[in-house]
Amino acid sequence: MNALPIVLFWLLICCAIIRRPPFALYLFFATMPFGACAAIPTNLTGGLTFVATPIVALIIIGKTFLARGGPSSFLTLALLPDRLLCLFAFWIVASVATLFMPHLFAGDILVVPVRGVLSTPVPLHPTTQNLSQWVYMTISVFTVFAMARLLQNPAMRQHALQSICLGAAMLIATGLLDFASQYLPLAAVLTPFRTASYALATEVEVLGSKRVVGLMPEASAFGNYCLGFLCALHFYRRAILSQTLRDRICPILLVLLVVLCWQSKSSAAYVGLAVFAAMAALEWLLRAHAQGRGAHVYRQGLMGELSVLVTILVAITLALLFKPGLLDPILALIDRMVLQKTSSLSYEERGMWRVIALSSLFDSHGFGIGLGSTRSSSSIVAVLSATGILGGVLFYAFAAQSFFRSPRYATVESEIIMSAFRFSYVPMIVVSLMIADANFEPLTGFGFGITAALAIAQAKRRGMGHVPEGSPAQPPASLSAVSMDQAALLPNGAATS
Repeated sequence: MNALPIVLFWLLICCAIIRRPPFALYLFFATMPFGACAAIPTNLTGGLTFVATPIVALIIIGKTFLARGGPSSFLTLALLPDRLLCLFAFWIVASVATLFMPHLFAGDILVVPVRGVLSTPVPLHPTTQNLSQWVYMTISVFTVFAMARLLQNPAMRQHALQSICLGAAMLIATGLLDFASQYLPLAAVLTPFRTASYALATEVEVLGSKRVVGLMPEASAFGNYCLGFLCALHFYRRAILSQTLRDRICPILLVLLVVLCWQSKSSAAYVGLAVFAAMAALEWLLRAHAQGRGAHVYRQGLMGELSVLVTILVAITLALLFKPGLLDPILALIDRMVLQKTSSLSYEERGMWRVIALSSLFDSHGFGIGLGSTRSSSSIVAVLSATGILGGVLFYAFAAQSFFRSPRYATVESEIIMSAFRFSYVPMIVVSLMIADANFEPLTGFGFGITAALAIAQAKRRGMGHVPEGSPAQPPASLSAVSMDQAALLPNGAATS
C-alpha cells in the first residue's frame, strides 16, 4: 500500500518529462503539501528523505536548461548584477562552506545536530545532512533560475498563477482529511503518504483538540504552508485572467486556508496571520488611493472586500450579544500558543539552538560551518551560521533586490505581480525568523523567479523598441493571454483583447 503513492508520483514525473512545461508547473505546486511523503524509498537512500517537490523542480530546471538557448540564458542570469548574480554568488559561497568547513572545524565547534539528540550540543563533524541540505539548496537556487527564464512568457505566468490555486486546493484537501481523521477511520488513506524517515508529529493535541498537520511532518510546517498559500493567493490573484478562478474559487480557498492555518495551532502561523492581516490592510489602503491611468484596475474589488470584512465584524458582534463567551476558546488558544510561548519548553529549546548556531558563526571566524551542520530555527541565523557573513550579505542583498525590483517601463500586470510579491513576502520572512532553516520555501523561490522574469521581460521590450526610451510607463488597456504586456483587468472583471 505504501508503494502506491510512489508509483503514482513517478508516473506523473514521466508525464512531466514528456509533456509541455505547464504540466510540470502544476505538479510543482500540487506536490508541496506532501512534505511527509518520501518520493524515493528511504531504504534506497541511506535513510535520507527526498520529497516530491524538489524532484519536480529538477524536471523544470532540466527542461528549461535543455531548451534552445537555455545554457546561455542561465549563464546570463548568473553573471549580470541586475538579474541573479547575488543569488548565484551566494550558492557558490554556500557550496564552498558546506564542502570544506565541516572538515576544517571538525571537533572544534559545538553544534546541535540536525538529526539525533536535539537538546545537547555535540562537536561538529561532517554528516549526510550536509549533503542533503546542499542538494536542497542547489535545487532551490536553480529553480529560481528556471522560473526567471520560464515565466518571461505571459502564458506561462498565467499557468503559474493558476498552479498556485491547485496547490492551495491540494493543501486544503490534505488538511481536511487529517482533521476528519479524528472522527473517521482514515489511517489507511493517510499512512501511505507518511513515509519520511524523520520524526513525524501527527497526533499532537493542544487544549484538548488535535493540531492539524495535513500530510506535512508537523503542525508548524503545515501552518507555514497554509500561510504561504494564503499570502500568495490573496495578493497574486488580481493578476489571474480567469474571472471564475479569480473572483469565485480564490475567495473560497482563502477562507479555508485561514481556517486550517488556525487549526494548525502553530505560534509562528498565528504571528504570520497577524502580519498578513496588516499587509492586506495596507495593500487595500494603497489600492484605494491609487491615482493616474489604470487606477480603476487597482481599485477593482475594493468594495466587495470591505463588505466581506464588515459582514464578518457585524456577525461576530451580533453573536457576542447572544453568547458573550463565544470568543473565550479562541482567546485561550491565542494566550496558550502566542502569549505564553516564551515560557514553553519548545521556546527555550529553539532559543538554545539559535544561540549555539550564532556562536558557531563567531567560532568559525565568520566563515560559517556549512549547510546542515547545526539546527537554528531561524532563517537569518541559519544562513549566517551555514554560509558565513559573506553568504548572509549576498543572500539578503538578493532578497532586497527582488523586493525592490521595479521595471522603469512597467505594465499593470508587472506592477500587480511585483507588488504582490512584496506584500506576500513580508509575512513569510517574519515567520522564517522564528522557525525556518537556511533554505527558502518553494513559494518564496517562485516569487524570486517571477519578479526577475518580469524585470527581464521589461528590459527586453525596451531593447526591442516596444517602449520608447525616455517615455513614461504606459498602463495597459486590456488583459489577454495573447498580449499580457499590454493588459489589465477591466473593472467588471471581464477581459478583452
